[in-house]
Amino acid sequence: MASSDKVVETVIVGNYVEMETEGKPKGMKSKIPNLFWHGGSVYDAWFSCASNQVAQVLLTLPYSFSQLGMLSGILFQLFYGLMGSWTAYLISILYVEYRTRKEREKVDFRNHVIQWFEVLDGLLGKHWRNVGLAFNCTFLLFGSVIQLIACASNIYYINDNLDKRTWTYIFGACCATTVFIPSFHNYRIWSFLGLIMTTYTAWYLTVASLLHGQVEGVKHSGPTKLVLYFTGATNILYTFGGHAVTVEIMHAMWKPQKFKAIYLIATLYVLTLTLPVAAAVYWAFGDMLLDHSNAFSLLPRTPFRDMAVILMLIHQFITFGFACTPLYFVWEKAIGMHECKSLCKRAAARLPVVVPIWFLAIIFPFFGPINSTVGSLLVSFTVYIIPALAHIFTFRSATARENAVEQPSKYFGRWVGTYTINVSVVVWVLIVGFGFGGWASMTNFIHQIDTFGLFTKCYQCPPPASAVSPPPHGHNATAAAPLHHPFNHTRRP
Repeated sequence: MASSDKVVETVIVGNYVEMETEGKPKGMKSKIPNLFWHGGSVYDAWFSCASNQVAQVLLTLPYSFSQLGMLSGILFQLFYGLMGSWTAYLISILYVEYRTRKEREKVDFRNHVIQWFEVLDGLLGKHWRNVGLAFNCTFLLFGSVIQLIACASNIYYINDNLDKRTWTYIFGACCATTVFIPSFHNYRIWSFLGLIMTTYTAWYLTVASLLHGQVEGVKHSGPTKLVLYFTGATNILYTFGGHAVTVEIMHAMWKPQKFKAIYLIATLYVLTLTLPVAAAVYWAFGDMLLDHSNAFSLLPRTPFRDMAVILMLIHQFITFGFACTPLYFVWEKAIGMHECKSLCKRAAARLPVVVPIWFLAIIFPFFGPINSTVGSLLVSFTVYIIPALAHIFTFRSATARENAVEQPSKYFGRWVGTYTINVSVVVWVLIVGFGFGGWASMTNFIHQIDTFGLFTKCYQCPPPASAVSPPPHGHNATAAAPLHHPFNHTRRP
């Protein structure tokens, strides 16, 4: 058995190591750029997963706690964190299975990035490929839109001389520069910096809230309404559903079969950030968060807060690249440019992908509602239901299970336990995430369109101080429509 494992590892890694080392200069001059630019280790994958998972969600998890209550908020984070890690594990198993089969057939992946829809195509056929491609691309498209909206919303906290639509134009041009980043190999330094930025922001919010203390007359009344409860639950479902780029991150590894536990370890680190932030801010401000979905809006402006806003802006640029790079790959393959070795030609070919993202960010600037909607309608299928079903159908026959490259661990109950977990994931997410979450998020999204209209110039911007006096604390704190409150600012990506 040990010798067969070694053969499998050679098959999986062989061509890829060859692809990465072929033609690579050996001198010291190449080592310094590669230190910052060319990643493929287990650590690079961990930084990419953790950095991609924890972003603007830090700013909206306290808001979700105000909808769910402290106990439900903590339990949902732990539960969805484990569920997200499980489906990321399933995706990694299916990737290794697909790649092993193809490389045994002498398929060469030199200059080709394997993507999730190709894994589904190779293992289950074109119908699965088409469904996976549709859900994955739509999710990543709107994920990129959300990053762009978030940039405009956050910069407004430290510079409101321009409206949010104008900031969207500006940051759209800035984010378009991600077309020059070839692949996930080249996010080494960005992933590292991104995680440092969100770690700073998380601990700033936690410490600042504790030092601020509880506001006078603070109330913690959640949960109060079903629509708010399931909106908050869907936000957390989205929080731990950032593994739509798992296959691309794995493909950027020197030894992708080592990915299996990386997402779980990344999730455990993310929980050390998200749980203290959500608990501390909710403890300090309570029901006021129902009217303030972005935690920045409740803390006084200080140099530390401005630093946190700026760091989150930079991280949004990085997260935009994470979400958009797989779309670049799909587009390159569609127009026959994916294997082109000219970086400039590939960058020019990628630019049309940014245009619809830019346009959609202008049409639907509803940052909070669009997050919940994407979470319930797209994330639920893309990274929870489809991977679980794909694993079930890939190994439905006794022959497939016997010849599987990766056998389920005894800790999961082997095949019976794995199938039981997969079915449980599908049923839970279909009912709670897609069903109740879809109802709650669509109700809210339609309400935003009715209230603000499309192409709104400055969504949820506070009115001028001279025009309106600020409402008292806790005003409308338990109303069913806090999301359209004039002081309710940006939510997470």
